Amino acid sequence: MPTFIALVGLLCLTGVSVQAQQVDVAFGLNGVHSTSAADASGNFFPQDVGGGVFPSFSGDFLLFKHFGVGGEVSWRATQNLSSGFAPFRPIFYDFNAVYAPPLGKHAALELLGGVGGESIRFYQNFVTCGAFSCSNFVSSNHLLGDVGAGLKLYPYGGFFVRPEIRVYFIRNNFEFSDNHAERIGVSIGYTFGH
Repeated sequence: MPTFIALVGLLCLTGVSVQAQQVDVAFGLNGVHSTSAADASGNFFPQDVGGGVFPSFSGDFLLFKHFGVGGEVSWRATQNLSSGFAPFRPIFYDFNAVYAPPLGKHAALELLGGVGGESIRFYQNFVTCGAFSCSNFVSSNHLLGDVGAGLKLYPYGGFFVRPEIRVYFIRNNFEFSDNHAERIGVSIGYTFGH
């Protein structure tokens, strides 16, 4: 997410303007599923990344016809326990190319794919301070690729409900039982320019 904010800030500072034909913003609730801890194999740790509720925020800008760019972030709402004693919380974020053709007046398909990261925060009982900040966690970060699909249903004006799925392919995800995860949920949002 910090990279996305830096890119937007850079565009604003340099005077580059992007004329979006359509802008979507949404909030969602999701579940994450992966290989169960009992089925871990090889170098993977017997710990499931899923379980619990994963809120998400997303946005996209359609810049040319039905093509554009977007980003999203999703995190586990509550901490989970690794090995029954180490509290942790996974956070997924990604930046995507988006294709969103209309399917009539009240629906639109949304297909996306891109890159991002998984940040796993392992919480501690003490605070560690660095040069600029203090925290009570350490992070383990992994590069990921993702693909996804959603169906935006417009019941009224620009408001939409979007059932969706995302599949994450996570590099060196050795803290969990597999190198992929699926996030399935529903978002509500608004389309500006619909």
